[in-house]
Amino acid sequence: VQLQASGGGLVQAGGSLRLSCGASARTFSHYYMAWFRQATGKERELVAAISWAGINSNYADSVKGRFTISRDNAKNTMYLQMNSLKPEDTAVYYCAAKGGSRVPRLSDYDYWGQGTLVTVSS
Repeated sequence: VQLQASGGGLVQAGGSLRLSCGASARTFSHYYMAWFRQATGKERELVAAISWAGINSNYADSVKGRFTISRDNAKNTMYLQMNSLKPEDTAVYYCAAKGGSRVPRLSDYDYWGQGTLVTVSS
């Protein structure tokens, strides 16, 4: 499956952005999806993940209450609504997918988008 992330940009602290991740898979609903991010000089970290039908989701503690992950399986698209952005949210954001029926571990994701840069100014 091919993934295409978009929606990044420059925003002031306290602002909002919505990221999108389009997928080429015909069976998008068969993929567990996630957003990761990587800031300069830091390791890639999981931001949020969402189950196949979008019923279950989980978030990094640092974004809980500010970010919302969602998906529209009819449109083969996943989203990340980011509110109350902080300078520490600045990073390249990647969408990722894992096929199968088991909830993936962080290292299990095998399809990745190209990343979209989010820059939050103070």
